[in-house]
Amino acid sequence: MTSPSHDPGPEVAKQRAAALVAEEAMADAIVDEAVEPIVRAGTQIRVGTAGWTDRTLTARGVFYPDGVKTPEARLRYYSSRFPMVEADAGFYAIPDRLTAERWVERTPADFVFNVKAHALMTGHATEIARLPRSIRDAITPSIAKGPRVYAKDLPLDLRDEVWRLFRDSVQPLYEANRLGTILLQFAPWIRPARHTPAMLARIRAQLGDLPIAVEFRHPSWLEPKLRERLWSQLREHGMTYVVADTPQGTATSLPRVPAVTTPDLAIVRLHGRRSETWGAREAPVLEKYRYLYDGEELKEWLEVILNLCDQAERIHVVFNNCYANYGTTNALEMARLLGA
Repeated sequence: MTSPSHDPGPEVAKQRAAALVAEEAMADAIVDEAVEPIVRAGTQIRVGTAGWTDRTLTARGVFYPDGVKTPEARLRYYSSRFPMVEADAGFYAIPDRLTAERWVERTPADFVFNVKAHALMTGHATEIARLPRSIRDAITPSIAKGPRVYAKDLPLDLRDEVWRLFRDSVQPLYEANRLGTILLQFAPWIRPARHTPAMLARIRAQLGDLPIAVEFRHPSWLEPKLRERLWSQLREHGMTYVVADTPQGTATSLPRVPAVTTPDLAIVRLHGRRSETWGAREAPVLEKYRYLYDGEELKEWLEVILNLCDQAERIHVVFNNCYANYGTTNALEMARLLGA
């Protein structure tokens, strides 16, 4: 079970974040370390969180000041504290171009978005009701047997339309040089197979020149006899391998195996270490990521990140332990460690 020290509640996490700026003389330096990209050994490092709109984060008194209540105000405030964010809303519903245009308008010129790919692009199911009308109206009862659908259930033209609409939705970010990457987080049941090279080639063809990062969710991808081949295939298609920290002791736990497959960008995603809910299908999403890293755990990953600096021009460190202010607090703490 997760110890109380790793789930102490939002107030304790808030106190830890506040402690970083307790000394007034240090406040400006610490804020700068969180807001501006950090440079270590010539490598630019951005630290942020997976999302900025979770209801446990937007709850009163957790992270946002009392007067920050609208989507616009929240994004403006978040981007005044961090230099990047992972936008996860696209996983559940394909955004439109206007959404991305607003993101550009509401954030500083050097702020960067990583955008999570839609569920149908990574082997997950999605709710038909949340699909764009052009796709939803074409799904007949013979295609879908219930309220959710997988890409494999759709005709090829509808699958292509999913990719086209998603590709179009991120164009405003790409054109404004604000797109860090498109994150494809494969479903745990996607395993390495003979068709893996063809699958990666199709992804590259569908997304064209857009930057791509891939996170695997089954340990079979990283078995010692397979991982080098996998990394080689990612390099061939210009795809960033995501180094992940996951809870251990479950069927989908990943080994910590750092590697760089695109020299221009490396990505580290930290999901917390709540093993008892990580592999539980019935566990709410929030419970899977309800984990506050302690100082020693952050230092473990600080060493990994600094080692990646030898191979990558840029690094994104994304805290996906998105329960209340756990992610934002750990992101501020990691920025402080990296800037020290």
